Amino acid sequence: MSYVDFFGMEREPFSNAPDARFFFNSDQHSQALTRLMYAVDSNKGLAVLVGGVGAGKTTLARRMLDRLSEERYQSSLLVMVHSGVTPEWILTRIALQLGVVDPKEDRLELLRQLYDRLLQIHESGKTAVVLIDEAQMLQSRALMEEFRGLLNLEIPGKKLLNIVFFGLVEMEDCLRLDEPLAQRVALKYHLKSLTATLTESYIRYRLHIAGSRRMIFQPESIPAIHSCTGGVPRLINTVCDNALLEAFLRKQNHVDLRIVQSVAGDLGLLRPSLQPAAPRPVIVDNQVPATAPLAASDLDDIESMLDRLEFKG
Repeated sequence: MSYVDFFGMEREPFSNAPDARFFFNSDQHSQALTRLMYAVDSNKGLAVLVGGVGAGKTTLARRMLDRLSEERYQSSLLVMVHSGVTPEWILTRIALQLGVVDPKEDRLELLRQLYDRLLQIHESGKTAVVLIDEAQMLQSRALMEEFRGLLNLEIPGKKLLNIVFFGLVEMEDCLRLDEPLAQRVALKYHLKSLTATLTESYIRYRLHIAGSRRMIFQPESIPAIHSCTGGVPRLINTVCDNALLEAFLRKQNHVDLRIVQSVAGDLGLLRPSLQPAAPRPVIVDNQVPATAPLAASDLDDIESMLDRLEFKG
């Protein structure tokens, strides 16, 4: 038996694997998606979404890709897995994703092929969109110049290609490698961490999607989860997943504060505010505990007592 069965759920609620079913459409995620779709539909050219590690950028990128229906858009999503990509690789990959057949090795010929393909997409009534996830990996001026060149593929009154960058805040340093490109950012949105209230809503939502009929996490555990994760969805998933496992192993039908503290400690996320308070000194028979500092009068009494002691060899 797994904790999924123990708690009567249908699937794991806090997996960090991308799953559109678990998309949490908070106000800021809705705002971000609305603004990015506006940038694409208005042919703004370049839009940027930035956020911290685990803030949900990849999930939002995939959600946006789902919104780009085949009837209205020719779209693709490219994920930058390392910083060693070359301008030639980027250009070829984008051309392939947008439907260029047998892309040429010569850059100028490939640009002509891509331009012709973008014209075909435009004439079919569709909008060409390329989403770039983990865009902070684009760490060279040559790459930024390549994207600026792609944005120059246009016809009078309209850009033929829209690009959306999803990345960490360091991506802004990448953009500054080519100032003309940085100036072409038509829309930028910063995805922030969840508040304590949204953290609770997020947990409830994922439990519901997983098939849970009740709130497994006790009220006092929610502020602790928010505190140790900083409201970062990926960390919330990790803590909650481990907490459910721990509750299952203890045969406990709920997650309480002690379990969250234990899990956060194991994961190295326990902050001072979450650590159990140290026991306070107890005064017995009106005697000062040994840990208390001695007053000057106490020292005088001790010296007097030592003078009266007889030491035997």
